[in-house]
Amino acid sequence: MTWLLPLTLLFSLWGPLADAGSVNYGGACQVGNQKLEFGTYQFQSDCDSTSFCNSSSLCDHKGCRKDEYPFGYATGANLPPRCDTGFFCPDEGDQCLPVLAVGSPCQFDRDDECEGPPNFKDLADKTGYGLNVNGSVCLNNVCMWANATLGNNCTVENTGYTVYSSTNETVNIVSRDNCSPGLYCDSKAAVCMAMKDLAASCDADKECSSFNCLASGVCGVSADKPKHVATWVYVVVGICILGGIIATLIGMYFLHRGHRTAEREKRMQYWREQNAFRQNILQMQETARHSIMSLPQSGNHSPRSTVYSREGLASEESQLPMLAPQSKSSALRHQFSDDGFDGSEESIVIQRRDPGRF
Repeated sequence: MTWLLPLTLLFSLWGPLADAGSVNYGGACQVGNQKLEFGTYQFQSDCDSTSFCNSSSLCDHKGCRKDEYPFGYATGANLPPRCDTGFFCPDEGDQCLPVLAVGSPCQFDRDDECEGPPNFKDLADKTGYGLNVNGSVCLNNVCMWANATLGNNCTVENTGYTVYSSTNETVNIVSRDNCSPGLYCDSKAAVCMAMKDLAASCDADKECSSFNCLASGVCGVSADKPKHVATWVYVVVGICILGGIIATLIGMYFLHRGHRTAEREKRMQYWREQNAFRQNILQMQETARHSIMSLPQSGNHSPRSTVYSREGLASEESQLPMLAPQSKSSALRHQFSDDGFDGSEESIVIQRRDPGRF
């Protein structure tokens, strides 16, 4: 037994509203077909959700509403008015009626149809669990006041609601009574008893001041109570978050530093290879120069003097009349000159050293 309706029950209550009658305004209906849907106890009629079946057996526009946002109306539609203080809108929604006195018949679970007691401020439900409306309660279709005191007789109404889940269908028992706030009506003894504190043994939610009887059979904290944690938990969470940020930054630093080191090593390797290649070329040039300068020559003349003497001979030969074909050396010299040599020592020495190559 419980005072609280679970979320699945709320969905089950919405279902019949969506399956309301299909007869529109002006259509024929039967007042005798009006009933409460079994398992959900929602009001049903032949008319749709925006009309009611009048005494002429025709669907007519509703003349009042009890909800702030009634079901079935289109967005922007003109809604019927809500009733003023001292009046109520019945389930049919035909018109506003005066509240009912104690002992008058009332519609199922319509505490708002009953007239409140003089001390309604003291008896009104302050828990938000729907124990009564302004100290009035409708039990077994009779208007009562929720003013039964501790140890006195009380009235209980136990209603079984059908609850649908994703796998099965169960029954949820909701127990209501007319005891004063802070008390509950024991179903067996039919007397008002004080609500129990946390960790006390219980059989139903209504026995606990928190309205939450755990499966273990003891009263637990209220189901809608906010969860508060100690200050040290916030400190630990903050330190963990800050530590995670710092660790991430450090990890990214070392990761990027490794990448930078690898790229730097690649550039250094490339530079070393290029520098070694350049040094090899310079060494080859130097070796070639020394090899040419150290070639053996006939006589006591040095390679440089031989070159100069050869140049003088070539100059003298150029002054002679062209009575015969040019000498072999002169031809070589002219050939090299035509090929673009600048007449440096190395080129002339190559001509002198191996004239037969050409």
